[in-house]
Amino acid sequence: MSLRFYNTLTQQLEVFTPQHGNTVRMYTCGPTVYHYVHIGNLRTFTFQDTLRRWLRHRGYQLDHVMNITDVEDKIIRAAMEQGKAIGDYTAVYEQAFLEDMDTLRLQRPERLVRATEHIPEMVEAIRTLAQKGFTYDSDGSVYYRIAAFPQYGKLSHIALEGNRAGARVDVDEYEKDDARDFVLWKARRGEEPFWDSALGAGRPGWHIECSVMSMKYLGETLDIHTGGIDLTFPHHENEIAQSEAITGKPFVRYWLHAEHLMVESQKMSKSLGNFYTLRDLLAQGYQPEVIRYLLASVPYRKKLNFTFDGLRASQTALERLRNYQLRLDTTRFAEGVSDSILEATRKAKESFEASLDEDLNTAEALGAIFELIRVTNTSMDSGEFKTGNVEPARQLLALFDSIFDVLRPTVQAGALSDSEVDALIAERTAAKKSRNFKRADEIRNLLADQGVILEDTKDGVRWKRK
Repeated sequence: MSLRFYNTLTQQLEVFTPQHGNTVRMYTCGPTVYHYVHIGNLRTFTFQDTLRRWLRHRGYQLDHVMNITDVEDKIIRAAMEQGKAIGDYTAVYEQAFLEDMDTLRLQRPERLVRATEHIPEMVEAIRTLAQKGFTYDSDGSVYYRIAAFPQYGKLSHIALEGNRAGARVDVDEYEKDDARDFVLWKARRGEEPFWDSALGAGRPGWHIECSVMSMKYLGETLDIHTGGIDLTFPHHENEIAQSEAITGKPFVRYWLHAEHLMVESQKMSKSLGNFYTLRDLLAQGYQPEVIRYLLASVPYRKKLNFTFDGLRASQTALERLRNYQLRLDTTRFAEGVSDSILEATRKAKESFEASLDEDLNTAEALGAIFELIRVTNTSMDSGEFKTGNVEPARQLLALFDSIFDVLRPTVQAGALSDSEVDALIAERTAAKKSRNFKRADEIRNLLADQGVILEDTKDGVRWKRK
């Protein structure tokens, strides 16, 4: 077994090994909490969740840090427009993000860290950069001089020959053809919120935040840094320039970037009317597991074209998985074991694991599971599938769900518990035996209203939630 990841820095697939022992030190660029995160953000966070789970399955320990960007340009503009303090404004969207993570079953990192709680460390980092000759002051702000860092551009592989010497940019985000000196500390402007510091009254630039927080908790060289492909430049490029200028050591060993999510083959934007949050999709009646399945189903380095047809196809795929699990759990198979089915199950597990080992190829991993479902459903129909084949198939399904986490339906608030459903089914069975068909139908309808579907089989009553 060897894990291989595509490293944006080297543009190659590389065998992964942690730098120290069995612990993976990983940093994730978290949300900027100025609004609800959209499904493009959640595609990236779902990839990071898959990565976490697979690393753990392969026996690694995790020291995973995710930042919460709670001060930057967009936040300040929005907070000032609403007449709110930054902390009051961002608290709403930070809590919403954590709720979205829980709804999609995204595991929380070992540490969630806020930018505003690390301002003194950022000031010290900027002062260190100044002492080493990487900065200059202008109008009370402090800028990073990219000409002092000859390796600048090595992550995004951009050519810098056309840059104007001494040109600088004050905004936190800018276009790929606009590489220039970037701000580390922004002097206070007007009524903007600010912090008093040895650098003067102001606030940190966005890029220094991640450098400081990642190295504080994970050390000078990280194993893995993840984020969306849109962060490669300028954000991650600037992180490298800052961090390596401070330490003189490589900042990150493996850079993993998730590709864009498109909507109906177009870039998602509010102006096109194709901008969706998780809450928008839930309000349209889609289950969180269906959304999670779709976000995870396309390998992270491929663009994901989000469509509502795709969501419906994910719902169909999820129903097939759940029906298979239900069949394993409720069918009375003949005694014995089929060696050919055991071998098919073993090969499916091997293929599933090999696919995820190879740069988290979730599409191939899903293909291995569905091929086994096809083969074993046919063998169940023919009577070849035996009791001795049940547990290996269950174990493979459990392995699948430990990574994808979609089989368990989300139970809505106020819904019947499993034990309450079982009690009603038992009452319905008794009512049918006593020929009280009116009550039996009432129970079926009651359960249907609760999203519980019954199936009467020769082996008894099966049930599942929609």
